[in-house]
Amino acid sequence: MITHDPATDPVPASGPVPATGPCPGAALEPADPLLAALTAPCSAEDDARTAARLHARLVADAGHAGLLDVAFRTLDTPAGTLLLAATEQGLVTVAYAVQDHAAVLQGLADRISPRVLHAPGRLDAAARQLDEYFAGRRRTFELPLDWRLSKGFRREVLAHLPHIAYGSTESYAQVATAAGSPRAVRAVGTACATNPLPVVVPCHRVVRSDGTHGQYVGGADVKDLLLGMEAAA
Repeated sequence: MITHDPATDPVPASGPVPATGPCPGAALEPADPLLAALTAPCSAEDDARTAARLHARLVADAGHAGLLDVAFRTLDTPAGTLLLAATEQGLVTVAYAVQDHAAVLQGLADRISPRVLHAPGRLDAAARQLDEYFAGRRRTFELPLDWRLSKGFRREVLAHLPHIAYGSTESYAQVATAAGSPRAVRAVGTACATNPLPVVVPCHRVVRSDGTHGQYVGGADVKDLLLGMEAAA
């Protein structure tokens, strides 16, 4: 028979040995400073700053390694949130929210490269000039453009549009003539409707022969806004 004398034997005769350790609520202090830093509680603000630093490093490393083919960012404007995208050659896309930014990015991945990355710094100049335009401080854009998404007659039409002065308009028929195909009025409408660089390449300045504004890739209300803003300047 096993006996237990509490005076000489602190271990109970049955049951597990109690675990030793700090009192409830006591904090453990890692001996390794690195471990201490890694396990230290972080605020949401700290997490956001860390994520931003990591993303900036990712963008820089991708650029240095030649793995960033299309950079993009968004920009809030009076005409809604615009998606801006650029390649090494220049600005390649400006898209309105109604065009579905996710679908536009997928299209860029399919047509240009799957190496698409959110890299706002690559589009600082475009964002700044668009801000100036919407604030009434800029009438022309001075940006390198990548025209690869427009070919043939559509490209000819779009190349003419920057020559339509700020605050002025031309009819679809006038643009067709200027592009070298006077009878291609419908094709001009298609070129404007598929313009990958609206605002910067001002298809909003092309109107119907009777002077009414007509349709627009960003919506008729946005076309009215842009033309009204330019006319009032």
